Amino acid sequence: MKNPKKIITVIGARPQIIKASAISRAIQTTFPEQLQEVIVHTGQHYDENMSALFFEELHIPQPGYNLNIGSGLHGAQTGKMLEGLEQIFIAERPDAVIVYGDTNSTIAGALAAVKLHIPVVHIEAGLRSFNKSMPEEINRIACDHMSTLLFTPTRTGLENLEKEGFSVEGTGPGSADNPAVYQCGDIMYDNSLYFSTISDERSSVLTDLNLKPGDFVLCTIHRDANTDHAEKLGSIFEALLEIQQLSGKKIVLPLHPRTKGKLNEVKEETLQRIRENASIVMTDPVGFLDVIALEKNASMIITDSGGLQKEAYFFRKPCIILRPQTEWVEIVENGNALLADADKTKIVAAYNRLIQKDDFTFPAFYGDGRAAFFICEKLVNDLK
Repeated sequence: MKNPKKIITVIGARPQIIKASAISRAIQTTFPEQLQEVIVHTGQHYDENMSALFFEELHIPQPGYNLNIGSGLHGAQTGKMLEGLEQIFIAERPDAVIVYGDTNSTIAGALAAVKLHIPVVHIEAGLRSFNKSMPEEINRIACDHMSTLLFTPTRTGLENLEKEGFSVEGTGPGSADNPAVYQCGDIMYDNSLYFSTISDERSSVLTDLNLKPGDFVLCTIHRDANTDHAEKLGSIFEALLEIQQLSGKKIVLPLHPRTKGKLNEVKEETLQRIRENASIVMTDPVGFLDVIALEKNASMIITDSGGLQKEAYFFRKPCIILRPQTEWVEIVENGNALLADADKTKIVAAYNRLIQKDDFTFPAFYGDGRAAFFICEKLVNDLK
């Protein structure tokens, strides 16, 4: 029997830990003799509740390496990752490196690998916001053009890659010069299906926060475009206060460390109203099973997170997107979500529009829940 192909998975942000669990699970259950996984955590998210909790909760294999990079300016953070990852790749000599999405960990993993002539596997390829002022847009474009195997979750992603000159015939094996591109569905749909029942059994977040199903709105804010501008952050919170008054529902906000740190920069008057309103429920970050419970039981989701936009769709919830663009254009075009940026007037108008809509539909934009299996099958067959 041939030795299994060694795959290094690079993760650094909390959503990547969750995404990686789908691939790890597929390897453990279906491909243990064909694929060997080594997990490298860059330490991009270093908060205990943002990383360590997720490995334990989701039963993900512990990282073989942790670079403990922490936060910092983009260049310094990416540079430290490059140095550490290069040393690991030289020592481990993997058959391929898997990277996810669009973070600094993604671009560092791809760049370190391709310069060592190691095939790069990009999961969530082809996504575009068409806004290069977003660091994530630069990361995802550059990573796609360094990859050997590109797995895009949607038809839109496939079309974006074709417009950029990629062949999208979906045949391997690929190479850095002639990559293979596949539309595979979304691994987060895999995870949402898998962990939904587990969340029902194990999450106590509704009881802990004294929440009733359907009687609260879930909101998350973490992107620096919103958190690092006091006026924008204040505008979002002003909108939340108005929505709370209009609806009578609680607003539940698991606070990202960045958001929590920047909250005191918001106008004092707004801060006081937030603190005095018992229906604005701010909590520390919660685990993924709790996030699922909140998503499934919220009446609506308001977020600047790409992941939560999709999960709102998976769990059939209307969504307000606190960004001017989204890479998940399908849910906006289909009427399930509305773009509102950090504009109070637009956010409140979006809320009023969505609560009046009664003709939502949910086409299968994100596959059949077997994306991770599809990806692992291609890793086995396409990697030389």
